[in-house]
Amino acid sequence: MSLKDRISEDIKTAMKAKDKVRLETVRSIKKLLLEKEVSLRPQGQETLTETQELEILAQLAKQRRDSIEQYSKAGRDDLAQQEAEELAILEEYLPEQLSDEEVCAVLDEIIAQTGATSIKDMGKVMGAAMQQLKGRAEGQKIQAMVKDKLSG
Repeated sequence: MSLKDRISEDIKTAMKAKDKVRLETVRSIKKLLLEKEVSLRPQGQETLTETQELEILAQLAKQRRDSIEQYSKAGRDDLAQQEAEELAILEEYLPEQLSDEEVCAVLDEIIAQTGATSIKDMGKVMGAAMQQLKGRAEGQKIQAMVKDKLSG
């Protein structure tokens, strides 16, 4: 089942269950996917690729994480909780996140392949790492780990 089909089914399920948070979250995902699809039509692309769908979902998840952090700092636990609920729903559509050990192993492999030896090689490593780990690990986590590996 494609992501669009799954989301359509989840909208129906959320409506039947009267689950307002899930319904709003899933509708927002569908809206963004449709907007992206429409924006690509002039370039001859009718539907989104799986990678493009993952990018949108990862972007939404990152926005929620950032919002949770900002609301928590501002003492707005009610809004932080709402964002956390939406994030949990979004994560159901994302591939399973890799553990730190798994990310570390992938980064070691990339560093070996690129021949990176210092922090100056960070761009080469990050480019390959973000491509290989897209949607399966947070960019900030990857960046911090690469920095640590190349400076140590």
